[in-house]
Amino acid sequence: MHRIILADNQAIFRAGAARVLALETDLRIVAQVSDLDRLISSVQSFRAATVLFSTGLKPDLKVVLGVLKECGSRGILISEKGEPIPEAAAAELAGIIGRSVTAAELTECVRKVSRGQRCVQITQATSIQSQDIVGARVRDRLTPKEMQIVALIVQGCKNKDIAQQLGTKEQVIKNYLRSIYDKTGVSDRLELALFTLHHTILAEAAAKVGSLLEKRTA
Repeated sequence: MHRIILADNQAIFRAGAARVLALETDLRIVAQVSDLDRLISSVQSFRAATVLFSTGLKPDLKVVLGVLKECGSRGILISEKGEPIPEAAAAELAGIIGRSVTAAELTECVRKVSRGQRCVQITQATSIQSQDIVGARVRDRLTPKEMQIVALIVQGCKNKDIAQQLGTKEQVIKNYLRSIYDKTGVSDRLELALFTLHHTILAEAAAKVGSLLEKRTA
């Protein structure tokens, strides 16, 4: 049984990855964390594990890699938007995947690294942008209000929280979500969040809207 630690600041991505990996009988998730301190603590508590951690945590790669090595664990870095990774750190990582990784790619990479192999699955951002016709189409179909809701869903907000932030009722948000599900072809909020994160153009649009909402409520 291979032990897995998930460390990501995006609750929806963390939940989605956990759901995917939990289906595999040879993989067991022993910890899910959302910040760097808990990541280090979990690595030290669960030694000889496969550790997925995102650049969104703003990790000092030299420090994290040192802790992983000390504890006999192997790290897979989740890269945001194809951002550059220092060559020295990249050489020491057991795996590198993009935020838009598919469920099959994620499972394959985790299993390879757990078995002592190396796995690098990074697609250049320019290639993703040029091929993301679906993401662009969905972005253009969503209304400004629907895009606000998508942005808050990706942040892990519940319907009640979204209603409070947007100054409306929870039932209104549910009505909006039905329309969003129809336009994106998903059936629930988790699938919606993963769909958004998988399509770079849509994810970037949601991130911009999310930043504007944060400034408004600050």
